[in-house]
Amino acid sequence: MGLLLSITIFLIMGVFFVFIAMFAGSFLRPRVPHPEKAAVYECGENTIGSNWVQFDLRFYIVALVFLIFDVEVALFYPWAVAFGNAVALAKELGVDVFSIRLVAVVDMLFFFGVLLVGFAYLWRFGYLDWVRSAATTSLRVNYRPGIDPRQEARTDRVE
Repeated sequence: MGLLLSITIFLIMGVFFVFIAMFAGSFLRPRVPHPEKAAVYECGENTIGSNWVQFDLRFYIVALVFLIFDVEVALFYPWAVAFGNAVALAKELGVDVFSIRLVAVVDMLFFFGVLLVGFAYLWRFGYLDWVRSAATTSLRVNYRPGIDPRQEARTDRVE
């Protein structure tokens, strides 16, 4: 009960200090409004046109693929540490080192295999190509007059 109470008090005090700092900052900071401060600034260039631009989804897909493989590389380190400590773990559990390392290798191969299947899917459908051709998209490209292509059925491969 004492541990739960101290954790709760710690969280409440942390939230309290954050809100007190934000409240004090709203009174202490200078207020000098200027239109240049409200302008969107990115890469040292002034904006041209509207700020609401529709981005291509490939930017997000590439970013998500990077994050997935980045997390994968980050998860290799604890696995390697556990793989290296297999001797101590085998003594503690009373089993042989080979069986522990075999299980570790099979687990990592399964983990890596799932990521490779996802990578193969992205590669097959052209999500890794910066300039996508109509042959790799999943939307049918055979347009018939009078048919709205947005209403056409999506397929996994071009017929």
